[in-house]
Amino acid sequence: MTAILGPHQRLATSSPREQFLAAVFDALWDRYRARVSYVQAYEKMVAAAGATFFNDHIAFRTLAVQQPQAGIASVSRIFEALGYRAAGSYHFEDKQLSAIHFQHTNPQFPKLFISELKSWELPTAARRILEQTVVNHRPAFRAESLATLAALDTSPSSNAAELQAEVVDFFHTLPWQPPQKSDVLELNKTSQYGAWTLVHGYHVNHFTSLVNSHGVAALNDLEKTMAALTAADVPIKPEIEGERGSKLRQSATEAVKIDVDVRDGEQATTMPWSYAYFELAERNEITDAATGQRVRFEGFLGPQATNLFEMTKLKS
Repeated sequence: MTAILGPHQRLATSSPREQFLAAVFDALWDRYRARVSYVQAYEKMVAAAGATFFNDHIAFRTLAVQQPQAGIASVSRIFEALGYRAAGSYHFEDKQLSAIHFQHTNPQFPKLFISELKSWELPTAARRILEQTVVNHRPAFRAESLATLAALDTSPSSNAAELQAEVVDFFHTLPWQPPQKSDVLELNKTSQYGAWTLVHGYHVNHFTSLVNSHGVAALNDLEKTMAALTAADVPIKPEIEGERGSKLRQSATEAVKIDVDVRDGEQATTMPWSYAYFELAERNEITDAATGQRVRFEGFLGPQATNLFEMTKLKS
């Protein structure tokens, strides 16, 4: 059965900048789906049911440190140059995390959920692990490239392929030297989020199916979609975040493990670590306070996100 490839290229784009953005998202999707086998099972399920996959949002993780300065902005500026704007902020005090969600001016494009670990709120030993690793953070994404991205609609780039590769490589290349294996294991005791980001950098943490988009009765809510994936032997988070009928309900597959690059003293090596999961979201209507009209809820809920952060917790 043919897999559904390139979900973002199928979006209705209206400008060179949007076309560029769709191509970037599909390049990130290709790497992600190749690693997360559960996504391929989902694609087969959707194709067999005659349903449609719509990507609701993409999540990225970052480390907020001061020297060099890094965090949400290190990732978000690329997308802001491509038409995204901040739409909501969230705080997770018990996990030392903050997040901002971004929306594109074209509502067909996925939302972005970009979070950061506030290193200054960690115990001293954990903070030093982060600082000693991230001190080798590569230079920030070039200002000249940001300017080119922002101007794509009025001044199309003559080297769009090279620019796309620069953007994609930013996410697919670890932004610092591989961490010490012992540091990852020690940091994981304090913050599994921090350990995850130390070994994966700015790789996509998850893509998300909006089950409302399926368009067929067999998969028209979260329960049916989860049941179909379970029947396809995909391990699913058993609990649903959000009551039936509430404005946002979410679940996810388990996270897959992959081998990550680390150092053991001076020796380069690898070790298995939790990577990414595939999220499922069901969005329902709310009454817009400003207009009184019924609209679909497009934000996020802190308590739900708190529990979903745990999906990458390393399982023995």
